Amino acid sequence: MRRPVVVKLGSSLVVDARGRPRRSLLRARAAEIATLVAGGTPVCVVSSGAIALGLRRLGLERRPSSLPRLQAASALGQAALQRAWQDAFRPHGIDAAQILLTSAEIGDRRAYVNVRNALAALFALGAVPIVNENDATATDEISFGDNDALAAQVAVLLRARLLVLLTSVPGVLAEGVVVEDGAAARSAVFGPGSPLGRGGMESKVAAAELAAGAGIATVIADGARAGAVTEAVAGRAAGTRFAAAVGSMPAFKLWLRHGKRVVGRIHVDEGARRALVAGGASLLAVGIVRCEGGFRAGDGVELVGPDGAAFARGIASADAAELAGRPAGVEAVHRDRLVLL
Repeated sequence: MRRPVVVKLGSSLVVDARGRPRRSLLRARAAEIATLVAGGTPVCVVSSGAIALGLRRLGLERRPSSLPRLQAASALGQAALQRAWQDAFRPHGIDAAQILLTSAEIGDRRAYVNVRNALAALFALGAVPIVNENDATATDEISFGDNDALAAQVAVLLRARLLVLLTSVPGVLAEGVVVEDGAAARSAVFGPGSPLGRGGMESKVAAAELAAGAGIATVIADGARAGAVTEAVAGRAAGTRFAAAVGSMPAFKLWLRHGKRVVGRIHVDEGARRALVAGGASLLAVGIVRCEGGFRAGDGVELVGPDGAAFARGIASADAAELAGRPAGVEAVHRDRLVLL
């Protein structure tokens, strides 16, 4: 099976100003995706729009501040969103499957693998998974924050060949530009030190950077443009293309770097940092300067050098309280459960 393509559509593309599905646009994108599937390329869709559709069902004109009302809107709207995608794919004889995720599934290794296996099974059946965040149950602690981040995480999980972020504008920079350095693009578009969220575009650049680090190229393009998906997959000039970083790493290391939730930080001395970076060693408690966060054994931690910069992520082998005393011979992070940044 070929490496899949992940296509993400934002709410403004999926839902019109009156809170109804943009059925003609969904049909157009579904037709392009169906052609890819027929040609042997699996496609996973990450679709926003559940809350926007649910607001209309609740008779609300704007997003509520109450979490229960927001969750109710998501629950009602998700059903309508899934029906809209099923209707769009039905003429092509393709089943649209529903997958709802929170970051808890991404952060837990067993759940992560189960999600990947479920998606692979759907691809084998010729179905198109429609993924969305499970806003009806998600809390701040287990929320992705936005579907651009979710789409990037799904792309990494699937080891996708391409991530396509469809939006309501042609791209980030001039159309057809290939970005080799995401940080440079961020500075060019938003300026140094500018606040997040210029029309949601910075979250797309951040998603593209995450995907690039996992060896996945990203295209940010106008989702209302005819042939948007086809052009992006074919490599033709469409929107802004972010090049993939050179090299790859094992699936577990990818998950550890991009999926495992970090709940604490371990500051280490220079000798420990060198042993980890140059020598491929495990981190021993004797090299620890201090710990941040009440992490437990099995939690994700970030390793920080004397300069204050994080240089690795790993899974703690012991609790923060135990490591604080720097007991001799105690392992803090095993090298097989550590990835350099």
